[in-house]
Amino acid sequence: MKKAVLALGVASALMAANVSADVLTFDDITNATGFTNLAPTNYGGLTWSSDFYILHTPTYTPSGYQTGTVSGDYVALNGFASDVAVSNGAFNFEGAYLTGAWNDGLQIEVTGLLGGAQQYQQTVSVDTSGATWFDFNFFGIDELKFRSFGGVQNGNLNGSGTHFALDNFTFSKAAVPAPATLALLGLGLAGFAGFRRRNG
Repeated sequence: MKKAVLALGVASALMAANVSADVLTFDDITNATGFTNLAPTNYGGLTWSSDFYILHTPTYTPSGYQTGTVSGDYVALNGFASDVAVSNGAFNFEGAYLTGAWNDGLQIEVTGLLGGAQQYQQTVSVDTSGATWFDFNFFGIDELKFRSFGGVQNGNLNGSGTHFALDNFTFSKAAVPAPATLALLGLGLAGFAGFRRRNG
């Protein structure tokens, strides 16, 4: 019984620190056709590196940009097939849809950093035929890097290169627990340690 109450207290403390996720669709920035540089917008309260662009995909077909469009008519992409990054104060990167623009079997290495130190890294494989959702669950990072490489050009498409499409970027600001939440969590952990000593 004591263990159950204790676990409930710890869980409540952690839940109090959680915040809801934001989904960036890239559809509420511009009505322009063609390419628009994402870097100056501070979109979603995040800083996007200079080679991040958004594209109005109905005017750029056929390509994986079009098949990778999940919501609306816009996707983000790595211009010039460059390595790109997103940064801010601490945030959680939960996931996104990714698609190869021209290459099937395109590899995308996604790295989460905090204070310049790597915390997470995951490489995923994508095709041009449609968007694939990936759960990343990189928690408490302040920079997110994307590097794309490899794959084989789809001969039915007119372009080439290791570009990718990104849609429905899902993240949340990393919550800093309030003092009361920290105190509750601390009491729960202290109680758990005492309970273990008495019953060890």
